[in-house]
Amino acid sequence: MSTTQWVESLQSQNYLIDTDLAVMVGLAVDLNRPLLVEGPAGSGKTELAYAVAGVLGRELLRLSCYEGLDASQALYDWNYQRQLLALHQNAEVNPFSAEFLVERPLLRALHSQGAVLLIDEVDRSDEGFEALLLEYLADQQISIPEWGTVKARAPLVTVLTSNRTRPLSDALRRRCLYAYLDWPNPERETDIVALHAPRLKKDTLHRLVGAVACLRSWQLVKPPGLAETIDWGRTQEVMGSPGFSRDWVSQTLGCVVKDAIDLDTVRNRLDELLLG
Repeated sequence: MSTTQWVESLQSQNYLIDTDLAVMVGLAVDLNRPLLVEGPAGSGKTELAYAVAGVLGRELLRLSCYEGLDASQALYDWNYQRQLLALHQNAEVNPFSAEFLVERPLLRALHSQGAVLLIDEVDRSDEGFEALLLEYLADQQISIPEWGTVKARAPLVTVLTSNRTRPLSDALRRRCLYAYLDWPNPERETDIVALHAPRLKKDTLHRLVGAVACLRSWQLVKPPGLAETIDWGRTQEVMGSPGFSRDWVSQTLGCVVKDAIDLDTVRNRLDELLLG
């Protein structure tokens, strides 16, 4: 698929993408390499994986990372109760056969017919988990000590996302193609919101996008991401297009401001926000 086709196909999934990112997505698929996408929270990294799965018509498997994540939650585990019960009934049974293996997202991906695997917010996991990923990222396989090596049945598309809350290891980065996805500029964000809220009046749309850009410049604890802008635009449609009035902004701030301290800050600067 050419870069232009990727741009058009992703747009059909309501995902607008620039040429540089479309090139990296295409290369990740064609070269069968993982794609690491970094950027601020809410810039559309996770949605990219869903859009790619939609374009390719493949199943999407998602592994949401967190501190303390290990192989038993991410790669595979054994059904110990079934193993013990089987051994009690038949001492000669092999407790490490496939029937006792519990598939976690990475193993399910390997056994799939070419799924899109989303390893979301990998920076929230610790360095030990990164080490567990390296074999999969390099060779699309995982080694199970009691059983053997499991290889992918079909080429996989793997997307890793990171909000850069901590540095990722060089070993992980070397195994991936790389893209940085920042918040879109106002023109692109306007186009994206219009795609998701097509009945939104143009004047309101521009004021709304400008207000979000203003909020992002205020050093808030949790600056609004693209998803928040879309929600704010869709709120206009749901509420009957009331326009970008002071009352409406004050009543719906919870669509874009997700922290109590930030809410106080924004309410105290509401006039400034309305002026854009």
